[in-house]
Amino acid sequence: QVQLVESGGGSVQAGGSLTLSCAASGASNRDNLCMGWFRQAPGKEREGVAFIYMRDRSTLYVDSWKGRLTISLDNGKNTAYLKIHSLEVEDTAMYYCVAGRASGGACYQTDLYYPYWGQGTQVTVSS
Repeated sequence: QVQLVESGGGSVQAGGSLTLSCAASGASNRDNLCMGWFRQAPGKEREGVAFIYMRDRSTLYVDSWKGRLTISLDNGKNTAYLKIHSLEVEDTAMYYCVAGRASGGACYQTDLYYPYWGQGTQVTVSS
């Protein structure tokens, strides 16, 4: 059973940046783990954001983010970080850290691959 503890959400102005953190514990085979984030805004469907493979730090970014993301990993702390640049009002949402086993040595952006979810952290962007 993997536990995820998130931090780093908050309120920011449009154009600013924010870094979310997610600390994982309890993974039996940490190297084969993918970590990442989904988000869900009120009245909208949940969507993938970015993912990282702990074994080789390969990353997967969802195309719609247009290069505004940096996901990284501190293996020693079992912690993933997501930095969002050039925040837009439309980025206002609850952001959820996720973890799941890699498949074929890769991570995917479908939520079915992620059985472990953090408590969520709110990001609010004002104009």
